[in-house]
Amino acid sequence: MKKRVFCALTATMMALSMAGCGSGSPSSAATAETGGASSAAATGEKTVVEIWTNDRHDLDYVNKKIEEYNATNTDNIEIKQTVVTDDYFNMLTMAKTSGTAPDLATLNGGAAQFDLKMFAESGIIRPLNDYLANASEEYVRNTDYQDHLYEGMNVLGEDIYWIPTGQRSGTRVLYNKTLFEQAGITEFPKTLDGMVEAAKKITEAGNGQYYGYAATVSSPAERCLAGVAEKSGQNQYGYDYVNGKFDFSGYKPVLEGFKKMFEDGSVLPGSQSQQVDAMRAQFAAGTVGMWPNASQEAGVFTTQFPIDSFEWGVAEIPTLDGEVHGTQTAVPQKGYVMLSDTDVPDAAWKVIEYFASEDFLKGYFESGFSLPSSKHMQEVVDTTKTGRIQDFGTYDYEGVYPMPPSVTIEGEDRSTVLWSAAMGERDIDEAIEDLNTRYNEALERDIKMGKVKRLVIKDFDPMHPSEGTVEYLDQ
Repeated sequence: MKKRVFCALTATMMALSMAGCGSGSPSSAATAETGGASSAAATGEKTVVEIWTNDRHDLDYVNKKIEEYNATNTDNIEIKQTVVTDDYFNMLTMAKTSGTAPDLATLNGGAAQFDLKMFAESGIIRPLNDYLANASEEYVRNTDYQDHLYEGMNVLGEDIYWIPTGQRSGTRVLYNKTLFEQAGITEFPKTLDGMVEAAKKITEAGNGQYYGYAATVSSPAERCLAGVAEKSGQNQYGYDYVNGKFDFSGYKPVLEGFKKMFEDGSVLPGSQSQQVDAMRAQFAAGTVGMWPNASQEAGVFTTQFPIDSFEWGVAEIPTLDGEVHGTQTAVPQKGYVMLSDTDVPDAAWKVIEYFASEDFLKGYFESGFSLPSSKHMQEVVDTTKTGRIQDFGTYDYEGVYPMPPSVTIEGEDRSTVLWSAAMGERDIDEAIEDLNTRYNEALERDIKMGKVKRLVIKDFDPMHPSEGTVEYLDQ
């Protein structure tokens, strides 16, 4: 019964999406069922495992591998995958409520909207501990999962809810070497002040034809700001782990540096209101000296916006003083949560193991969709096939921070406020005071209401943020 209701829901979602868009436009929820007519005829004999995903960048590869699995696996399992790109986590919550949830859902560590604690305590997802305790040797070898347990992101206490199979690098700065040379800059600067000065020199040399830096309305530019803050000793969440409260004051000098780029006119005019692909196109056209983003850009500038008119480099994010004082976030990628309502958990686990198989992951990494997170996969991947993604390789100072309490704030979130201050739209001191006040008020309120607990790590080390002793306090 569950499967028939789910298919009806998917059909309704598709119909609504196509009604709101042209038939040539990507839908907000579109089925990508694989296996062909032969597997459809055998559905009654097979165990169907339904998956939801919000990933599109790797869809062609994943669908191809699902087709192979459906045609060749000896466990009589058929995978059916559905793409849900709009309101993904709310859709999962609604599916749980209506009894139409899938068996598995794709998850990436960068999913800021995913509240692991809420999903776990609401019984939407189930721990994988029992399966991990009996996982195949190949799964353990290909994931190094015991080295990728992050409190609040994929783990709550002793309960493990998903395992990443890859990772996205921390933010880098892609730069146009030709524009740097024309501006008399011989190497990428190691300090934020140096990057601001480089943006100014490039803009002056461009004389209105090209500019030093590009921003966007969405995350890449903000990720650069967060990366500078993290490497300079201020974590991106603005959370004081030692004292268990929010404190964004460490962002002040970082915000001042980015604000100066806007004041100097070094940012491509109007770019801060543009979407990501529009600015990628500008960088590929040679009108922007610097473009910040992570390892996914390796594939973007090879296939989507190929660059052949100039040489581009990949630089590390600068810091305030040129030295590294904190961990920069490298986001865990491509894991699967198991929904608690699944009636085929054993088959669902076999599918999770397939997505962590060497055959699947080797092609995935060699296609440039992600970086391998296990030592074994790093050794077996043929780097000659991965293009420029090796230029984004992770560094020793990259890692994962424990997720702070997910509080319910009133008004704009931290990312919106910080980036607005960086663009000069609001006073920096007032912005920081506003965030400290609203986030801590929400924290105290939610603790009293029993919605969250205070996260405290007394031995917190910003260079090794996931190694401290975690405590959850009721007050």
